[in-house]
Amino acid sequence: MRKKLFIMLMVLAVITTTTVSQLYAEADKKKEEKHKEEIVFSGLPNMKISEAGISRVVEEITGDKAIEYKCTITKIKDKYYWTTRENKEMVPVMRGAYITFIAVNGSGYVRVIRPEMKKAVSLLDDTVKSFDYVEHLLLGLKSVTYYGN
Repeated sequence: MRKKLFIMLMVLAVITTTTVSQLYAEADKKKEEKHKEEIVFSGLPNMKISEAGISRVVEEITGDKAIEYKCTITKIKDKYYWTTRENKEMVPVMRGAYITFIAVNGSGYVRVIRPEMKKAVSLLDDTVKSFDYVEHLLLGLKSVTYYGN
């Protein structure tokens, strides 16, 4: 009788341990999914404009330079980050055909044409037809602007 009771208790312990382990594993998986980083925008620039009040330099960007100046915005939980600019936190503002991600520290913004609106807004002008986004950085009283796709 004691042997049967011991075996039953052992089986119950194994089942309970397995169930608890599974619950912890599922909870960890859900927690990991909540903190998962999602890329919400990624673009490569074609043009760089540097302005300093009395001077203006326009550069065409191609190849490795474009990859170096890549623009990426990610989302973790309900917060957005300018991943390619020191992970600065951003706030999205949707207005018409555009989403503007504004850096909360005031260092710049990224404005993106919503993909489903690209065809309609391309009729407006050549800039909108040629590019999908603009990234604007403020560096003191100077600024750098990238246009790209």
